[in-house]
Amino acid sequence: MRVCFLLHEGSMYSGGQGVYASNLCRELAELGHEVHVVAGPPYPDLADGVTLHKLRNYNYHRLLATGRRFFYGRPVLDVFRILNFGELVTTRLGMYSVMGAFSIRAFERVRELHRERPFDVVHDNQVLGYGTLLIKLLGLPVVATVHHPLDVDRDNRIREANSLGEQVRAAMFYPFFMQRIVARSVDQLVAVSPKAAHSVAKAFGLPPDQVAVVWNGVDTSTFRRLPDIQRESGRILFVGDSEDRNKGFSYLLSAVHQLGPFAPVRVVVVQRSWSKKTPAMARELGLEDKLTFIDSLSVDELVHEYNRAELLVSPSLYEGFGLPAAEAQACGTPVVATSVGAFPEIVEDGETGRIVPPGEAEPLAQAIRTLLDDETLRTSMGEAGEHRIRDRFGWRHTAEQMVELYQGKEAVPAEFLEAAS
Repeated sequence: MRVCFLLHEGSMYSGGQGVYASNLCRELAELGHEVHVVAGPPYPDLADGVTLHKLRNYNYHRLLATGRRFFYGRPVLDVFRILNFGELVTTRLGMYSVMGAFSIRAFERVRELHRERPFDVVHDNQVLGYGTLLIKLLGLPVVATVHHPLDVDRDNRIREANSLGEQVRAAMFYPFFMQRIVARSVDQLVAVSPKAAHSVAKAFGLPPDQVAVVWNGVDTSTFRRLPDIQRESGRILFVGDSEDRNKGFSYLLSAVHQLGPFAPVRVVVVQRSWSKKTPAMARELGLEDKLTFIDSLSVDELVHEYNRAELLVSPSLYEGFGLPAAEAQACGTPVVATSVGAFPEIVEDGETGRIVPPGEAEPLAQAIRTLLDDETLRTSMGEAGEHRIRDRFGWRHTAEQMVELYQGKEAVPAEFLEAAS
């Protein structure tokens, strides 16, 4: 098959979408399919045999992050095109128009590529912009993976807001109705876990049986225990966008604060390099000396970080799958995670880690303290986590199931209906 994958931003720090695209496209290519990826910045790292088509954007925050490099090689008047100027202005005003603008550019590129040689299917990865509807008008079947609906992000940001002004800005940030409208028009929606599928169906007002479930995978040949790396006492790892309120990082900071000023802990935060709010939050709680911020890690460096940590903490308020939790377990690292999304299905409470309620610092602190104080427990959980991930999750199986969906076959496992009931 000739597959076109759409990815509005693709680095490993883009909420997991980049990791998903990189691994799934690699496996599809190894299965013999021709795979093209149309992606916006930051661009994904893709395997040999997968063709990347780069699209630029006019996201104001991307401009701030890259400075003069943002304008390098762009036509002088390009900014005044309606789409580009509109994206620049709306992102400056605090609206998240990136996905919608990307989808229009993606439609233009897909149309060009499709004319050169037809695609068999287009796989929309979390975009669901109006350009996806235009792609449908080309007569192409569209499969869309939804890691988490934007409605969930908006509701969480509004709930976490400290003032009416923050609530209004949160409501304005996300595009209203766009994903719901587009989701109802694609040929097949895909979620990455049974609980995520239930959330997707509820958010878009769809019957549960219209959302297929295809589990994410973990590359266990890469994410693995490294026997030469020693665990560092008190080292806690957080991987993700600490400024995304869905990730619940503020609760991890509060939990570390509750452990007390003399607790021998070090929180290592692997995140985007331009994050600014998180260091300020740490200073307010007097935790600057307990936090280390790392960005721009290679995959091998990330594997080393998983192996150096005594535990990984994922305090999310919402999570479709939770790749860091799975990757950490594959490296023999126990996990403390919340009872949202797929975490209870990935992390076996009491066996490979601990599951705690979301949005509460005290239970999070208690779980962290329990694991840090018990080396035997951490060791047994780490070993159990290795076996669990190796036995249950693999990208090749994910790719094979996805191909069945591309071909119009059913792929809704029975456990989804049980989780949704």
